[in-house]
Amino acid sequence: MIEGRDIVSAGPRLRYGLVGGGPGSFIAGVHRAGIDLTRAADITAGCFSRDREKSLAAGSAAGVSEDRIYGSYGEMAEAESARPDGIDFVVVTTPNGTHYEICRAFLDRGINVSCDKPLSLTTDEALDLVRRVRGKDLSFMVTYVYTGYPLVRHARELIRNGGIGDVRVVMAEYAQDWLADRLEDTKTVWRTDPEQAGVSCCVGDIGTHIENMVHFVTGLEIDRISAVLSTFVPGRELDDNALVTVKYRGGAVGHYWPSQVAAGRENGLSFRVYGTEGSIEWHQENPNEMRFARKGHPSVTLTRGGYDLGPSAARWTRMPSGHPEGLFAAWANLYEAYCSTIKNKRQGKAQDEFEIFPTAFDGARGVKFVHDCVASSRADSAWVDGAPPVL
Repeated sequence: MIEGRDIVSAGPRLRYGLVGGGPGSFIAGVHRAGIDLTRAADITAGCFSRDREKSLAAGSAAGVSEDRIYGSYGEMAEAESARPDGIDFVVVTTPNGTHYEICRAFLDRGINVSCDKPLSLTTDEALDLVRRVRGKDLSFMVTYVYTGYPLVRHARELIRNGGIGDVRVVMAEYAQDWLADRLEDTKTVWRTDPEQAGVSCCVGDIGTHIENMVHFVTGLEIDRISAVLSTFVPGRELDDNALVTVKYRGGAVGHYWPSQVAAGRENGLSFRVYGTEGSIEWHQENPNEMRFARKGHPSVTLTRGGYDLGPSAARWTRMPSGHPEGLFAAWANLYEAYCSTIKNKRQGKAQDEFEIFPTAFDGARGVKFVHDCVASSRADSAWVDGAPPVL
């Protein structure tokens, strides 16, 4: 591909609000950068911190009018839903334990929601949000961002079109080392605090990315799970490493390894999928290449923007081949699909087949996965029901 593609939503820009993103926040700025790349929406409101002065400072820096910088998310949901120029969606970037109440407040006011993972602390909470989304016909995205990479989209298209035959084995991991030492006295404390993070740290924080990625790419549904959750750092309350064996409906098997104590590893999300006719392999730290092999033939390296890619990858490739695209582009791809869906729904148009993103039910599937892993580990790695939640 010699020329890149300018992937931008058509029509007027949407308006969005942000909950979270006060001083010291990291992920809120990443959300905003991804949205800015799409030129699909403008930030117009926010509750950036529970501290009023900090919220005002963050909102002012973002260019938000002072009368739309709120002291609480409840006040924000009520006020924005009553305005003729109110926000079209809200982005929730707060710790896990607050997601449910915040999302519910905006859904009940008829406002679309984009929320960080995991969706909630319990499966019942997650399913309640799914019902509210469906009851009001709203658009809800859970930001499993790595599904936004073009080659991940190609892997999905390739596998689901039979490109490697029937899937037999999945090997996936997400290895980090940033919690290899005790950091509980820093800003990361909430991730290892059961009150804020829930029943799991490692599986909830990065294991859910593995679960979502494998399902997104292969379409496989888990049947049963056997897990070992470990806490290696003394004094830590929640897990920092896990080994998860899964059996899928239909007979395929898989093994997931999320770890936050893997010394020397930075952000190593990867998957290998082996089928009856071939295999694929992809690594997040080198997202612009994917290994593809057909049985009886030499393996080849597919490149983002290169030859032999399907329309789903082409749809989300922004830069010409040979120009690396990274994580911000993946965020932009998710938000482009999400914003286009909101616009199309309002105009009565059908959703583009390529404009897909992780939904509220995908979020509920991830929450149940966390609890299934914890339940198995507590039962000495006994096999437990790992099927998707039932509405």
